[in-house]
Amino acid sequence: MTFDALGLLETTGLTPAMVALDALEKAGDVRVLQVEVNDMLGVCIKVVGDTAAVAAAMVAGRAMAESLGGQPVSHIINRPDERAWRAVESPREYNPLIQQDVVFFPAYDPAVSGAEKKERAVSDVSQFALGFIETQGFTAVFEAIDSACKAANVEVLGKEKLGGGYVTVVIRGDVAAVKAAIEAGRERVDGLGKLIAAHVIPRPTASVMALLPKA
Repeated sequence: MTFDALGLLETTGLTPAMVALDALEKAGDVRVLQVEVNDMLGVCIKVVGDTAAVAAAMVAGRAMAESLGGQPVSHIINRPDERAWRAVESPREYNPLIQQDVVFFPAYDPAVSGAEKKERAVSDVSQFALGFIETQGFTAVFEAIDSACKAANVEVLGKEKLGGGYVTVVIRGDVAAVKAAIEAGRERVDGLGKLIAAHVIPRPTASVMALLPKA
C-alpha cells in the first residue's frame, strides 16, 4: 500500500471524532482507511491522500475536534514505509468488554473517485442531518434521547459505547428537526450524568454515514 501521506487524528470522545471526520473529509480529497478505538476513550482516524490534501484535512478536522473539547492529537507521515502498515492498518477486532467492534471500516466503491464519492454523499443526504448526544452514564443519555425524540420527528440510528462510561446515541432527520431534538436532549443531561458533546452535522459525508453505530 503506497500513498503520498498518511494523516492521523486522535480525539477523546466519539462525537468529536465523527464531527472531525466530517470536517476533514469535506476539506480535502482524502480516503478514510479506518477509525480505531482504544481503551482510554480515544478514537483514531486514519486517512491517506496526497500531501496537500491530507494537510488541509488535518487542519480542518483538528479545529473541529478542539471546538468540541476532543483534545485532539494530529500528525502526518509522509511516504509511510510499506513495512509499517502491519502496525498502522488494523484488522477487524471485537472487544468483549464493551461488546462491540473497535476497528471500523467505511465501505467504498473502488470505481468511484474521491470527487464523485463526495458528490454522491451530498446528493444522498442533502435533506438530512445527523445529531450526536454523548454522555458519561447511561441514565443521562437515555433521558436525553427520549427528550430528543419527543421534541422533534427524528430517527434513532444507533448507540455506541466507548468505555469509561461514555455512550453516544446518533439520530437522523431534517436539519431543523435534528437541531431541535439535540437542543432538547442536551438540556436534560444536567443532574443525571456528564455531557461530553452534543452536535449536529448537516449533509454528513460518505465516511461518516458508513461508520455510524448501529442500534
